[in-house]
Amino acid sequence: MAGGGVAALGVKKERAAQYKGRMTWYVGMTCLVACVGGAIFGYDIGISGGVTSMDPFLKEFFPVVYRRKNSGGQNNYCKYDNQGLAAFTSSLYLAGLVSTLGASPVTRNYGRRASIVCGGVSFLIGAALNAAAKNLPMLILGRIMLGVGIGFGNQYNNNMFLGAMMA
Repeated sequence: MAGGGVAALGVKKERAAQYKGRMTWYVGMTCLVACVGGAIFGYDIGISGGVTSMDPFLKEFFPVVYRRKNSGGQNNYCKYDNQGLAAFTSSLYLAGLVSTLGASPVTRNYGRRASIVCGGVSFLIGAALNAAAKNLPMLILGRIMLGVGIGFGNQYNNNMFLGAMMA
């Protein structure tokens, strides 16, 4: 702006003049915690990408992909072309999307603490199911529970981040 001041969009000049925004310990910690939701999501993407190329994992849960991978006759895209493997990979993302939409009413009606607890419990259940998985449905159910935990966590973190910026 020509006058040297910047007002937030949608905020009247009087209110913007009263706002004495500053970086506080609370705002810094809130931003740090909000970043953890993205870090969990990125960590899971990296881990699942590495796990899906490991021979012991493929031999146990996707023997067809394991045989194709070790045959050496096809390119890499064709080796990993499997509906079960695609369901394993994408179930987390779909569950995260749907649960983010469902987490908003939980936060609104029961508060942030309930949202955090739901997300954390879901993520722990998903991790336990994936660690103890004996078959593909158990593995996919674990990924869905991880996705629900990530969806709740990201929805909560976004609300927390925006709330800290408005405070």
